Amino acid sequence: MLSKSAGILLFLLALSFGAPGSAEHETYYRYTVLGYVQDARGRPNAGVAVALVREKTGFSYLAQSDASGLYVVVARLGDESAGEKLRLRAGAQEVQITARFDPADHLRERGTRVDWVDGKPSEQPAAFAATLQRFLAD
Repeated sequence: MLSKSAGILLFLLALSFGAPGSAEHETYYRYTVLGYVQDARGRPNAGVAVALVREKTGFSYLAQSDASGLYVVVARLGDESAGEKLRLRAGAQEVQITARFDPADHLRERGTRVDWVDGKPSEQPAAFAATLQRFLAD
C-alpha cells in the first residue's frame, strides 16, 4: 500500500513541476478525489477499498486508505467532463458526486474532497486544494 501512495505522490509531484509529457498528464485531463475514512470517533480506517466510477463509461479508478485514513484517486477526465456524474464507494458505502470545475482553467488542480465518517460521506470541495497540498508536502 505504501508503494501505491508513493507512486501517486511521485506522479503528482512530477506533474506539479511541469515535467514534460503527453497531454494526458496535464491538469486538464486529471480530476482528483481525496479524503479521509474514519470511524464514528474520528479514528482513521486503514485499508478501506475506495473506487471512483464514471457513470458515463463505467470505468473505475481504485485506491485504498492508508494508515491515516487518507485515500487519493486520480481519474482521467478532460474538459468535456465538467458536470459528469461519478459514483464514489468506500467499502460498502456509496455516494454520487459531480465533477465540478472550470473547463477553461488549465492551471489549477481539479478535484474535490469527500470524507467518510462512520460510513457517511461528506463532500468538502473548499478543502480540496489545502488537503492536496498537505498530501504532496508529506
